[in-house]
Amino acid sequence: MPGGRLTSEDRQLIATGLAEGLGYAEIGRRLERPASTIMREVTRNGGPEGYGADRAAEATQTRARRARKAQPEAPAVAESRYGRDPGAVQDFTEAFTALLAQSGLPRMEARVLAAVFTTDAGTLTAADLVQRLRVSAASVSHAVGFLEQQGLLRRERVPGERRERYVVDDEVWLRSILGAAEMNETLAGMARQGADVLGEETPAGARFASSAELFVLISESMRELLEQCQQHLAARNAERAT
Repeated sequence: MPGGRLTSEDRQLIATGLAEGLGYAEIGRRLERPASTIMREVTRNGGPEGYGADRAAEATQTRARRARKAQPEAPAVAESRYGRDPGAVQDFTEAFTALLAQSGLPRMEARVLAAVFTTDAGTLTAADLVQRLRVSAASVSHAVGFLEQQGLLRRERVPGERRERYVVDDEVWLRSILGAAEMNETLAGMARQGADVLGEETPAGARFASSAELFVLISESMRELLEQCQQHLAARNAERAT
């Protein structure tokens, strides 16, 4: 059924579509599935040239068996000095992770950010994350690199040691919004260029011109919001310092 797991018949239709030279979008339409589902299925099972329905079904079953044998996620570590309910902390951490993933973060990056964000110190080392999440050091390193690029984490050296720790602070979302604003401004410039190159009097050029106006409006609104947030944070920090 559409939206459920791929069936043997689905996989046969995918294989037939690939043999006919159809793209992922067209195959997806025939199966009433997103093109991303078809692309993921084909990519994970031999690619367009090596995809086979029976082999893909066997590989999927093998991955499912491995997943069932995998260790469950480690429970969240509740810092006991505040008398927190460990179960409530675990439930919240899982819900926060799911929300971050829904917002577009890859699953591992969402788990890492949620783990650091729910600590009172707002910081964990790579070893801490490996232990808490029961994942490899390489997985942590890759996730941290991605989050750092997005401005959602920063690195700092542990005083007196060679180890690094990963930190979130009160301005993490501010930096994220700033990054989004800068990207919107870049998109606005590119859309304006597209309108000039294609000609605003043409359908394609008019589409780019309309997009440029939208991106500019969004960027201006985000810049105003950022200024308000920065003023609020500065005032709050000044109050805390007194």
